[in-house]
Amino acid sequence: MKRSPARDLRLAPWSEEDGLTLLHRLNTPEMTSHLGGPETDEKVADRHRRYLALGDGKGQMFRITLDGRTAGSIGYWETTWQGEQVWETGWGVLPEFQGVGVAADAARLVIEAARMAGRHAHLHAFPATDHGASNAVCRKAGFTLRGESTVEYPKGNWHACNDWRVTLSADR
Repeated sequence: MKRSPARDLRLAPWSEEDGLTLLHRLNTPEMTSHLGGPETDEKVADRHRRYLALGDGKGQMFRITLDGRTAGSIGYWETTWQGEQVWETGWGVLPEFQGVGVAADAARLVIEAARMAGRHAHLHAFPATDHGASNAVCRKAGFTLRGESTVEYPKGNWHACNDWRVTLSADR
């Protein structure tokens, strides 16, 4: 379990026991407004299975905890971006934990996790251009804004985003 030095914020590996419940808590209109809206129960269950199956150097999903309470999710996974194999990250923080730095602290921890995986030189985040909070997380966690782009997420939903990147290793 990865831990933030500033407070008792931790990243716990995704698990069968609590992952699906957390995904349902994150799958609300308010939490998914920048992602095209809530997913069906079937899609949420599929996402949970994909998160559990990550491995073999393909990435990892985590449950964020603060003082032992579940605060959200974060992770990193492989993707191809502009012809380069990179890590991508994304997060969701439950409303009662928003606005107090949980996402930025968790993002710093996931940067270190991706760095330790040692597979790719860069980690990207693609928050919606109009999602001020997620763009602030990227800035506070040490990502560099590379500009605007368009991404498809989830499948069939294209949206304007900012391309934020952090360099993990100079020698890859």
